[in-house]
Amino acid sequence: MGFSQAPPQLQNPYDEDPLLAGYVRRKLGGGEHGPALEAELRKLGEVAIEYYGKSLADRENEPVLTQWDAWGNRIDHIEVSPLWRDAQKLAAEHGMVAAAYEPTHGAGARLHQMAVVLLLGPSLDLYSCPLAMTDGAARTLIASGNNELIKDYVPHLITRDPAQAWTSGQWMTERTGGSDVGTTETVARQDADGQWRLYGTKWFTSATTSQVALTLARPEGGAAGSRGLAMFAVETRDANGRLRNILVNRLKDKLGTRKVPTAELTLDGAPARLVGNLTDGVRAITPMLGTTRTWNAISAVGLMRRGIALAKDFATRRTAFGSLLIDKPLHIDTLAGLEAEYAGAFMLAFRMAELLGRAEHGVADEAEAALSRVLTPVGKLTTGKQAVAVVQEAIEACGGAGYVEDTGLPRLLADANVLPIWEGTTNVLSLDTLRALSKAGVPETVVADVQRAANAAHAMELIEPARQAVAAAVAAMTWAAETFDAPDRLEAGARRFAMTLGRAMSLAYLCEHAQWCLDQGEAGGPMLASAARRYAQAGVNQLTPMSLADARQLVAPVGKVAQGT
Repeated sequence: MGFSQAPPQLQNPYDEDPLLAGYVRRKLGGGEHGPALEAELRKLGEVAIEYYGKSLADRENEPVLTQWDAWGNRIDHIEVSPLWRDAQKLAAEHGMVAAAYEPTHGAGARLHQMAVVLLLGPSLDLYSCPLAMTDGAARTLIASGNNELIKDYVPHLITRDPAQAWTSGQWMTERTGGSDVGTTETVARQDADGQWRLYGTKWFTSATTSQVALTLARPEGGAAGSRGLAMFAVETRDANGRLRNILVNRLKDKLGTRKVPTAELTLDGAPARLVGNLTDGVRAITPMLGTTRTWNAISAVGLMRRGIALAKDFATRRTAFGSLLIDKPLHIDTLAGLEAEYAGAFMLAFRMAELLGRAEHGVADEAEAALSRVLTPVGKLTTGKQAVAVVQEAIEACGGAGYVEDTGLPRLLADANVLPIWEGTTNVLSLDTLRALSKAGVPETVVADVQRAANAAHAMELIEPARQAVAAAVAAMTWAAETFDAPDRLEAGARRFAMTLGRAMSLAYLCEHAQWCLDQGEAGGPMLASAARRYAQAGVNQLTPMSLADARQLVAPVGKVAQGT
């Protein structure tokens, strides 16, 4: 019999990743709960291996929409995969949402939760998508102060009891525009009994099988634009499990996240409950965006880790040109670059989670609140772009097998491509970053945090990376200040500005953590110092001057000369 290549094997993702283990010990391991937490995460690593195998076996089971039963009744039933049903139980039992709302780790509860998500998420066929929205809905309802809705819904959203657990959707995207929610066409009307009912089409609704959803609609006669929108809670099904005046037009045929039942819906008088005021619904739903963007960043980090872990294991099994790939300098160099990008993304995403948790527990000061408003869009956009690049390289490192669907590897790349799009594209979030920095004192707050983290790095091998982090952050803020009076040039360079800021913050936090690991004698200390140097060498400052006139000329219709500078 001829040669047969051994496939990559997933090792325990907690034990395999010294960055995660060291970070958990640094942030959460100092108290009485440290040993139990470490044991919990190691056990979850074994669960992740088990469910990774199940996800490969379940690869072709995608959601199926049945709109009519055999007798001509409209039922709009969505059947999800067996693994998706298992994931609901698993996620509840292991607190993938609940851990953020439990008192064990105080303001560090979000870090505990996101460590669980990082380990389990990549094995659950993107079940993290409805979990992110469930978490966001719970936080949004709590922030609303609507005690009736909090009592009715939040216990279901944050429970560890699978029998009581619900998920929540987030229905904001319409045909008129994704991120431009001010153009929403959904109308809310009150019937004779005072019941609010929603009418309109939601063009893109993820996790359509959820029991509840938060959505935006314009109360009849309300003002145009985003100020005239209100936030509503929709309990999607009646006591018999039938959709309540909601029609499922179709399931979306997507590039990736194919296990997630994403649908186009028509709301035809769907009963809804007003969450807050009749206006300012966009502002009211903001806590959801902060939460889901943090989940997006953690999911990006998780997919990076999964791709790298499989590529590294494959390199220990694949022989080419007389030796294992893991022994070849070029392959080593390629994998090292991926590890460095992962390390930077990890630190950025977990800093987002840390600040979110501190705000929720009321211990964040004004500077941390301002920092979080900048870091949330910056972290989401930076890690989203990194995930696509890193996962692409990881599957390429597996050669032709990385391109063959039944190895499961292509799904990583297909799923990663949603991360720069969902919850705000890179361009939209770049503009959000500029808006967050427009308030007095905020740029200085961001630079101060980069400087604080960089100052912690005193080891000789970390001094230069730390210096580069600060220099890039200062250069970015200087560019923004100097370009402020040229709004077209400021907007055109917003993406390069935000990416520079994201990489500068990532590198500073990485240097800080590497120093802690070196000081504590952590096994991962030298590796993380190497990661910081490699991350810096890959480039931090992305603000290469680009001509807006050239850009306009490049995209002008054929035969026309673009105007402007």
